[in-house]
Amino acid sequence: MRYPDLDESRLSPLRSGIVNMRALADIARTLDLGKYIRLGKGEEVTGGRDKNSLLADALEALIGAIYLELGFASTTTVVRTLINETLESAMAKGAGLDGKTALQELVSSLGKGTLEYLVTEEGPDHDKSFTAVALIAGEAVAEGVGKSKREAEQSAARLAFEILATLK
Repeated sequence: MRYPDLDESRLSPLRSGIVNMRALADIARTLDLGKYIRLGKGEEVTGGRDKNSLLADALEALIGAIYLELGFASTTTVVRTLINETLESAMAKGAGLDGKTALQELVSSLGKGTLEYLVTEEGPDHDKSFTAVALIAGEAVAEGVGKSKREAEQSAARLAFEILATLK
């Protein structure tokens, strides 16, 4: 086991920080997997080669193909290699906690006051973009953007965590 000192309450969020669409898409980008995806005209025109959902699905399909071709042991080695950087980054950004939880714990431990998120949205219903600002004691600390409110808040929280962690 890689982190034997962490209990399930920390390991489960850590797994969620690695096995999610955004993290898998980021790993797929490091492999330049987007250029190998077969797309229809509509997806090609709308930037499908860089869509998180398509990249994450493509990575999952690649891992499945490796498993079918080489078996469990080889697939385990490949997956560990692929997720290593993402795992280290997740641990550095809050010891296995999602961005919002890690930031909340840091703000609390520093006695910085209340944490809130101000979220705005723009764009048509089928292609909304959300912007979240992490406010600590009413002061804007970081801004994040995403395709959902949660994604934008998590992005803002991760950036705010990095900023506050340097002040610690």
